[in-house]
Amino acid sequence: MKVAVIGGGVAGLGSALALSRLGHEVTVFERDDTPTPATADEAFSWDRRGAPQVRHSHAFLARLRNLLRDHYPDILQSLIAEGATEMRFGDNLPATITNFERLPEDDDLVMLSCRRTTFEWVLRRAALAHGDVQMRTGHGVVGFTYAPGVVPRVTGIKLDDGTTHDADYVVAAGGRRSPVPEWLADIGCAPVNEQSEDTGIVYFSRFYRLKPGMEYPPRTGPIGGDLGYIKYGVFIGDNRTFSITLATPVADNQLRKLCSDPIVFDNIARSLVATSTWLDGCADPITQDVHVMAGLLNRWREYVVNDKPVVLGMHVVGDAHLCTNPLYGRGCTTSFLHAHLMAQAVANNPHDVAAQATELHESTQRELYPWYKSTVEQDTEARRVASAILDNQDPDSDTTDPRTMMRGVFRDGLLPAMRTDAVVMRAFFRSFNLLTLPDALMKDADIGARIFAVWNDRDNRVPEPALGPSTRAELLQLIPA
Repeated sequence: MKVAVIGGGVAGLGSALALSRLGHEVTVFERDDTPTPATADEAFSWDRRGAPQVRHSHAFLARLRNLLRDHYPDILQSLIAEGATEMRFGDNLPATITNFERLPEDDDLVMLSCRRTTFEWVLRRAALAHGDVQMRTGHGVVGFTYAPGVVPRVTGIKLDDGTTHDADYVVAAGGRRSPVPEWLADIGCAPVNEQSEDTGIVYFSRFYRLKPGMEYPPRTGPIGGDLGYIKYGVFIGDNRTFSITLATPVADNQLRKLCSDPIVFDNIARSLVATSTWLDGCADPITQDVHVMAGLLNRWREYVVNDKPVVLGMHVVGDAHLCTNPLYGRGCTTSFLHAHLMAQAVANNPHDVAAQATELHESTQRELYPWYKSTVEQDTEARRVASAILDNQDPDSDTTDPRTMMRGVFRDGLLPAMRTDAVVMRAFFRSFNLLTLPDALMKDADIGARIFAVWNDRDNRVPEPALGPSTRAELLQLIPA
C-alpha cells in the first residue's frame, strides 16, 4: 500500500521505518527544507524550525532502547557507531549502596545517551536507505483529501503548493503544533476528544562538549533535582557532549529572564550540586545561546470516540496525539513507541482501516495514557508548590493536606532510600524508564515498606544534603557572582 507520512521527526521517521519494513511504499512530507547532513555534529546545526525542541535536552529511555534492540537492531547499532552510548543500571552506583546484586531484569534497564539531532539523523538515514521510503522536504501539508461518508475516509493530503498526493492511508506525525483536529473538522469528521493543561514551566537548555583529555564527572550522585522554585538536570549526549536544562515556573518572570542569559545560566548551574561539577572547567559550550521553550502543554487527543473512529484511513502518532512535560524526558520514547504500535495495528488488520484505528486506540490507551495522567498529576502539584513559593508561603505548612505528606515521603523517604537501597533505586528507575506503570512503585508492598521505613526514621539521621540554594532568594543573591 501507499502511505503518506506527515512530519519528518521521531514519530514520522519511526512510522516510515516500521511501515516500510512491512512492505508499504512510504513518502514522508517534512515542511522544513532540510537536506540530510553528512555527520552527527553537522546534524546538530540542522535548521529544524518546525521542531525547536531538537535544541533541547532529551532522554532516550530503556523502553525505547529495548524496542530498538528487539525490533530495529540495525538502528541501535548505527546509533552506537555514531557515538551514542549505553548507560546500564548498576554502573556508577553511589558508594552508599552496598546491597546491589545484578539481576537478569537489569539487562533491560539500559538508557541511551544521545543528542536528539543525532537520533533523528540516524533514523532519517536508515529510512532513506530503504528503497520503499521517499522523503520530500520543504513541502508543508495543509489538509486532507477525502471520500465523504458517515465516517469520512482520508484518501491523501493537500500540499502548500496547491498540489495533492494520493495515499491508501495517511499517518499524521506533525508534532505538538499539528492542526489535525481542524483538518478533520474541515472534511466533516466528528470532534476528537481532547484534554489539555499547561505544564506550568518554561524550559532552558544549553549544550557543552568535554575538553580534550577530560572525562565525564562521576555519576554516582543525582544528575537532576527539584528545589520547588527551579528544576534542573544533566543529560549526557553522544560524542563527548552533554546538556544542562533548567526549568522555571511560568509565573516567575524574574527567573525566566535571568535563565535566558548564557552567563547567568552557567552561574545558576554552578550553584546546583547536580550540575556544578559539569561546569568546573571540564567542558566548553557548543551553543552560544540558551535555547528556550515556552507554552508547553500536556495534551491528550482521542480519535476513537464512543468506540467509533472519527475518521478512516488516517492515524495520528507522537506529539500530535500525546504531549507531556519535556522535563520528564518521555517524548522521544513515547513517540517512537506510538509509531511502533501504529505499525502493529496496520500489520494485524491489513485490509480493515476501522479495525486498525480501534486497535491503535486501545494500545495507546493501555501503553501511553497512564503516563499522560501521571504527568498531569505531577505538574499540578508542582504548580501548587511553585505558586506558594512565589507568594512567600510554605507549601508544606498545612500538615493535614495529604499532598504535604506525600511530598515529605518523596523528599525524606524515597530520595534517601534510593541512595542506600539498590532495590528501591531499581524499582524507581524501572518506572522512570517506562518499564513499569507509574503507580507500580508504591503498589509494590516491599518497595513501599522500604521507603516508609526510611521516612519514619527521618528524625534520627542527619539532614539530607542540600541540592542547591534552599530558597529562591538565596539563589538570586548568588547570581551576580
